[in-house]
Amino acid sequence: MKHNSISIILPVFNAAPFLAACLESIQNQSINDWELIAIDDFSTDSSWEILNSFRAKFPLQVQVFKNKEKGIIPALGLAYSKSQGEYITRMDADDLMEKTKLETLRNILIENGKGFVSTGLVKYFSETSLGDGYKKYEKWLNDLSMENKNYNDIYKECVIPSPSWMCHRDDFEKCGAFSNSQYPEDYDLCFRFYKNNLKVVSAKKVIHHWRDYSNRTSRTDPNYANPNYFDLKLPYFLELDFDKNRPLVIWGAGTKGKHLAKKLNELKIHFYWVSNNDKKNGKMIYDIKVEHFDKVETLENPQVIISVASPEGQVEILNFFKNKNLEYYFFC
Repeated sequence: MKHNSISIILPVFNAAPFLAACLESIQNQSINDWELIAIDDFSTDSSWEILNSFRAKFPLQVQVFKNKEKGIIPALGLAYSKSQGEYITRMDADDLMEKTKLETLRNILIENGKGFVSTGLVKYFSETSLGDGYKKYEKWLNDLSMENKNYNDIYKECVIPSPSWMCHRDDFEKCGAFSNSQYPEDYDLCFRFYKNNLKVVSAKKVIHHWRDYSNRTSRTDPNYANPNYFDLKLPYFLELDFDKNRPLVIWGAGTKGKHLAKKLNELKIHFYWVSNNDKKNGKMIYDIKVEHFDKVETLENPQVIISVASPEGQVEILNFFKNKNLEYYFFC
């Protein structure tokens, strides 16, 4: 392990249109004690040639390998096995680093010591128009980071994006590093940070520029489809926050609520089912009656999983919980 140095883990798959700009943003960092370990994940474009050209310019700082097994998770594991830095971070091949990103994230960790994960604000950009959903997601992430409250919404979505964190190697090892085999891998890692009590400290400035385009992996790869998120977050909830001595409630009987209910039934975990949709109230689904959400107030110290995705529905639900000392978790 090289003292104070940073290992940048970079999986690459058919990133040729954006890869040179990504590598240039790494080259232009305000500090120079970094190493880049890039793994070409069976690309069919010129990514391999671009990586090797960059390696030729910086032979002491850059390592390039071909993946041995297809997929981001094997690529991350291979890259990490070759790394030597005291601090670990990940980069995506289609994104850009702010010039002071590495310095900013490392300074936070040096100041706070071990037991922390550093992050910062993100900024979406696109060569086409950016959808409202991405703008809202950016704002949601950055609002959490501004207050270091990322874990508050961990069951809603990944609250520490894969290319915007850094932690000490010892802490990363404690969290299992890249040894997991479950997608979405960035969300799983976020849960492992949470499980191992790594405290989040955020820079209050943009450190990472997140490129959006139509065939980005998170949009097209089935490993990042909605059911996989639910299949990941529910086991972590049951392990880390579920109290079997308290009533459990699912709020919402749409597609996501039904998915959760089915999973809980399979696990033989008892729960109540409520809805703020009058069309669902009173219906029997999976032999369970969906009741009016007022049911929640009749239960003693319940834990409520909210599976309602619509913004209007979530506003109504938040109004219900306002000024009530009740525990709830947004799962979408």
